[in-house]
Amino acid sequence: MGREDAEHVTKRWLLLVHQIPPKPAYFRAKVGRRLQKIGAVAIKNSVYVLPYGEQTLEDFQWSTREIIAEGGDATLCAASLVEGMRDEQIEALFNAARQADYAQVAEEARSAVAERDAMDPALARLGKRMSEIGAIDFFTAPGREAAEAAIATLAKRAHKAPPKEPEPIARRAEFQRRTWVTRKNIHVDRIASAWLVRRFIDNRPTFKFVEAKGYVPKPSEVTFDMFEATFTHVGDRCTFEVLVDRFGLRESGLRAIAEIVHDIDIKDGKYGRPETAGIASLIAGLAVLHRDDNERVALGSQMLDALLELHRRKH
Repeated sequence: MGREDAEHVTKRWLLLVHQIPPKPAYFRAKVGRRLQKIGAVAIKNSVYVLPYGEQTLEDFQWSTREIIAEGGDATLCAASLVEGMRDEQIEALFNAARQADYAQVAEEARSAVAERDAMDPALARLGKRMSEIGAIDFFTAPGREAAEAAIATLAKRAHKAPPKEPEPIARRAEFQRRTWVTRKNIHVDRIASAWLVRRFIDNRPTFKFVEAKGYVPKPSEVTFDMFEATFTHVGDRCTFEVLVDRFGLRESGLRAIAEIVHDIDIKDGKYGRPETAGIASLIAGLAVLHRDDNERVALGSQMLDALLELHRRKH
């Protein structure tokens, strides 16, 4: 690659390479906490990465100055990957870290509900923690919806809110030949929801997969399973359940699928159907083999067609 070609390579990542003196011992832990707080992940010993951007650059610059001020050494680079690790592998590292954060929040929310004590302080603390995680969730990691559902349940128990009026049944005639928009890198709830839309709601839908942050939908588009979507999580219900309820779908077998999708997506073990673990493994394998979201919908739809037929025959 010539010099002119190299200058035109997109800088996608920021790399911080540091050396920290062995003493004082607390300083290494302090640097580690700082890097964790800004969302950086390690790709090698003492090599940390963040997506390239103004805020992430500023965060790394502060860390660099802090390390140097304490007698360490730090180098900050803007980089693109050429060989070795691929972009999607680094994205997976970020998603794994944030998914673990969301899982911890969800578990703490469920524990607070179970203990029935000091719910309001827990609610405030977990709400703040969700804001912190969201600020460093660069690639829209799985698990946010489950954490939000657990917090919603905690809020409901803490405040003992009166039951809401039933939501009106949506008219299918108003949702024909529409463009249905959701987040990229779809998983169980979005795969199942797309299948449900095509099979039972919209006779000729078009699906569009976008970056979650910053997307402004067109007035004619129907958004699902994303922030402030037309159809998304409500309380502890996943998007698939919300679609089933909002469109008044009563086809035999759908409720069983809704319960399976709920337990895989929300991870609260609410229904405990015996086939849930197997379906979860199939979805995970499908996501590993296929990065294209349309392929995931197509293959997931075949699986859900078979699952629906199985449960129909059981009734």
